[in-house]
Amino acid sequence: MTELQNQTTINIQEKSALIWGIADLIRDYYKPHEYGKVILPFCVLKRFNDVLIPTKDKVLETYEKVKHLEVIDGFLERASGYSFYNTSNYDFQKLTQDPTHIEENFKDYINGFSENIQEILENYDFDNEIRKLANGDLLFLVVEAFNKPWAYMGADKISSVDMGYIFEDLIKRFSESYDEQAGAHFTSRDIIYLMTDLLISEEKEMMIEEGVAKTVYDMTMGTSQMLTCMTERLKELDADADVRTFGQELNPETYAIAKSSALIHGQNASNMKKGNTLSEDQFHNYKFDYIISNPPFGIDYKREKTAIEKEHELGDAGRFCTKLPKISDGQMLFDLNGIAKLKDDGRMAIIHNGSSLFTGAAESGESEIRRYMIENDWLDTIVQLSNDVFYNTGITTYIWLISKNKPLHRQGKVQLIDASQMVVSRRKSLGNKRNDITTKDREIIVKAYGEFKNATYTLDGKVCESKIFNNEDFGYNRIQIETPTYDENGNIITKGKQNKPVADTSKRDYENVPLVEDIDSYFNREVKPYNSDAWIEKNKTKVGYEIPFTRYFYKYQAPEKSEVIEERLKELELNISESLESLFGMEGAYNV
Repeated sequence: MTELQNQTTINIQEKSALIWGIADLIRDYYKPHEYGKVILPFCVLKRFNDVLIPTKDKVLETYEKVKHLEVIDGFLERASGYSFYNTSNYDFQKLTQDPTHIEENFKDYINGFSENIQEILENYDFDNEIRKLANGDLLFLVVEAFNKPWAYMGADKISSVDMGYIFEDLIKRFSESYDEQAGAHFTSRDIIYLMTDLLISEEKEMMIEEGVAKTVYDMTMGTSQMLTCMTERLKELDADADVRTFGQELNPETYAIAKSSALIHGQNASNMKKGNTLSEDQFHNYKFDYIISNPPFGIDYKREKTAIEKEHELGDAGRFCTKLPKISDGQMLFDLNGIAKLKDDGRMAIIHNGSSLFTGAAESGESEIRRYMIENDWLDTIVQLSNDVFYNTGITTYIWLISKNKPLHRQGKVQLIDASQMVVSRRKSLGNKRNDITTKDREIIVKAYGEFKNATYTLDGKVCESKIFNNEDFGYNRIQIETPTYDENGNIITKGKQNKPVADTSKRDYENVPLVEDIDSYFNREVKPYNSDAWIEKNKTKVGYEIPFTRYFYKYQAPEKSEVIEERLKELELNISESLESLFGMEGAYNV
């Protein structure tokens, strides 16, 4: 559909609003957050209906010739001119001519679509919606509304680019109607654009010169908005870019939306797969240029445990080659999945909460995953975002950038960026989303990333700070310190021929010693002066990795002077006393 990619002059927002307005017909039977269950699949059907109109007769003619064959898809796709078709005699226009038999006829129309469209509708659970609409005498009204002249969505009037924007706007309206529930499947555009711009920042100039041919994968794609934004950004660099998107999604409804979106954009919808990424990998042995994802965090992997452990046993031949995280939170398993699927020069942007920075002691699964990233020199950058930028959580979140082939000046280094102030407050919150990352905010963050130095950047009084660290700065040796057991006379109790002191386990202690520091020097400086008989049980030493982000960016603020606090308390007491006197007419009603 190359000839359809050019931008048309249609007003995207107006068209989307008119389509969404059809929901007024069903408002007595559906709650606002359920409107999308009707509007989105109907929009998909109407788009396909209208683009197939010019070749409808040819498809029906071809179908009569080949319907006895075992494989007919190729013939019918060539006849339709698209990767989908419909062999029913009905279309939206004919459906409006028989209100009495609308349910029967509409099902005939639906059943005429090719299998790829049938699968989408099944995952929308569309049969259930058809039944519900028919029982409420609403099905004909909705079909009739979508057949109005203003609802025409043919390719001669609306390009696939613009149709994609219309559909995305409908998805946005759907997501916002969910409020705080939306975060399970929707990531707002301001965050996605920041992720995309960080991902392509290092290669931007090269791609402008040489052209773009990239593969992009989202392992938890939701409605596929991250894939759409990556495609958009890459095509801005090269209008003829060859961008191939791949995604996997567990939730049937959002999978249906993602696959619909791919078809509407004129992309290969067969690259959109359904299933659990951790236990049902649909892209075995695939390698990608870019990965962009917002996986769930704080979710256990009890159901996937057996499959994950089985793949873990494969070692380097599987995706989960290092130690597994605790079962109560599997978010870092997505890091391992992504790393396994990156090309040798691939890059990944992935969202995490704060626990991935530090949770887990030395040699725990989380620590070993961090070690795996850092010691292989794949951890590029971590960007701290503001609170309240997601629909369903107000907690602090982070973008982790993973690079399989860092440029020379970044090798052996990790950049941390505190971008927590780079937002503006929304006039109206959407669930927990009270802050937006503006274009100017994003430009500052990307600039801080690109300049790769210890520096502070300001915008309208807001501060964005960048710090550069060596890989080994995040590692430590966890040493076990023992104190001897003493007898009643204060003498050390020993055992064996070597008279080795018997450790008092009640006094056992641990210290984390930075990898860059000698263990014995640390011990002699920090422990020996306070416990002269102590020793290190060196065979118990463990290596760990953590990223104490907050500590690195901590700014000391001196406490207020006591005189200032005292003056403020006196002022408060006076105000309270005056208020009580005014309220009750009691002079000196509050004396301290």
